[in-house]
Amino acid sequence: MADLARLRQIMRRLRSADGGCPWDLAQTYASLVPHTLEEAFEVADAIEQGQLGELPGELGDLLFQVVFYSQIAEEEGRFGLDDVVGGIEAKLLARHPHVFGDAAASDAAAVADAWEAGKAAERRAKRGGTVSELDDVALALPALTRARKLQKRAARVGFDWPDAAGAWHKLHEEVAELETATAAGEPRAIEAELGDLLFSVVNLARHLDVDPEAALRGASARFERRFRHVEASVAAAGERLDDTPLERLDALWDEAKRQGL
Repeated sequence: MADLARLRQIMRRLRSADGGCPWDLAQTYASLVPHTLEEAFEVADAIEQGQLGELPGELGDLLFQVVFYSQIAEEEGRFGLDDVVGGIEAKLLARHPHVFGDAAASDAAAVADAWEAGKAAERRAKRGGTVSELDDVALALPALTRARKLQKRAARVGFDWPDAAGAWHKLHEEVAELETATAAGEPRAIEAELGDLLFSVVNLARHLDVDPEAALRGASARFERRFRHVEASVAAAGERLDDTPLERLDALWDEAKRQGL
């Protein structure tokens, strides 16, 4: 805890009106959000790239965001870092009765179910009256992740296909509807049907136990590696990419795939 106390002192010095950092003093909750998201993605990237040696630094950057928000709130008399730590301690104790209480949990799936049930109970207690299963699914989440969370919430109360077959059927249905909208040349309908198609892809991914966000990041990474191979091959031949026939580019792309890129 001594290191955390030192970090808090550094943060307070950075935000001090007497000789603090002008950039840190100018920050607000809202201005920090893009930096927080960036730091979180850098943590994810270090893990996905297997660069675990970079992970302590990336986690430190993310932790600093928590300290930064807490310092701003402390200056405004709202809460401090101790309240943040105390809040997560209480939440962990309450949501792990199988560890800190007398409840039992047979496996990780049972723990996840109990965790979601606990969150639902907290939402009902906080809001009172009528609540929706979809309450508090953050709007700022990446679209694929938010779609998956919405679907999982609905599935908890039985609004779901019994297996992947239904999700496959819905996916084909949405493809047909997009084709119809495209043939009619209706921009708003095309956008809506494309959105429905993407939502159906997320639903299928959920039934196949695949994280769509991770799957798409993986596809983007493969695209980047293969396209860079195409670029390098064209440059090595003394040619320009935009002058190279598509058939040649496709052949180089297939070559990259065969190389496992």
